[in-house]
Amino acid sequence: MNEVPYESKPIPPSGHGTTLQTIRRAARNGDRFACLTCYDATTARWLQRAGIPVLLVGDTAAEMILGEPGTIHAPLDFMLIITAAVKRGAPNTFVMGDMPFGSYQCDDAEAIRNAGRFLTEGRADAVKLEVDGRFTELVSKLARAGVPVVAHLGSRPQAAKQEGGYRAAGRTQESLQQIVHDAIAMEQAGAVMLLLEAVPNEVAHAVVDATSIPVIGCGAGTACHGQIVVTQDILGLTDWQPAFARPICELGDTLMDAAREWMRKVTEDELGEHPYRMKGADAATPPTPSEPSSDLRKSSPS
Repeated sequence: MNEVPYESKPIPPSGHGTTLQTIRRAARNGDRFACLTCYDATTARWLQRAGIPVLLVGDTAAEMILGEPGTIHAPLDFMLIITAAVKRGAPNTFVMGDMPFGSYQCDDAEAIRNAGRFLTEGRADAVKLEVDGRFTELVSKLARAGVPVVAHLGSRPQAAKQEGGYRAAGRTQESLQQIVHDAIAMEQAGAVMLLLEAVPNEVAHAVVDATSIPVIGCGAGTACHGQIVVTQDILGLTDWQPAFARPICELGDTLMDAAREWMRKVTEDELGEHPYRMKGADAATPPTPSEPSSDLRKSSPS
């Protein structure tokens, strides 16, 4: 049980970066921690500089990076590549790799191999799976194989087609009890963390009270130890944001302003002095236009 009253304190800085141990300690001490999605090394570097301790390389990359209509279109090899990129950009953060649709809804042996690739090729610190009680045995096998698992409960975007669309979960007493039951089962199976998405506050409170591992919320209320949103949402780069991830700034407007200013400089010939110059004696001799070769003249359009 976790009954520690929460305070608005970040995870204390560590000389060795954020690890599972520091996240567990933060949860025990009531120190809230921030998480964000990330899909590339450059953004990861800036988020690490900002002090974000946990990054999720989410399958939302299918939408944010590839322009796909849903998260189920994230290819496994693509996810491995960008997970490694994020870890290279932010080596001191705890990086979770999101196992995409089809990479673990298969036989257990293949799922374990795919999860292992996230740790080796993707350099992830943990893998995240969207699960319910049916995946308990797989989570147990992954844990026994040495794979740190973050069990994603509540609303599960990968199951949106099966459920008739994306919607909140846990809005009835029966659904709440099922999520709590699954959360307990996931902890007992060996999951190192839970992620709750789009559930009422009451669900998060019940899960936190019933388990002893860190719980990250994504639109799950304030009871969770950590909170995560899609970075592009809070930067104002998306055309629509969920209610729990309103823009903090309008980076899209800044991007457009910069692009327009660059375009103006180009079209109005205001790029300034060219930085590269000829060396030595050649610098004093202006280049002489040479006659094109006969072959070039023959190939030129008339």
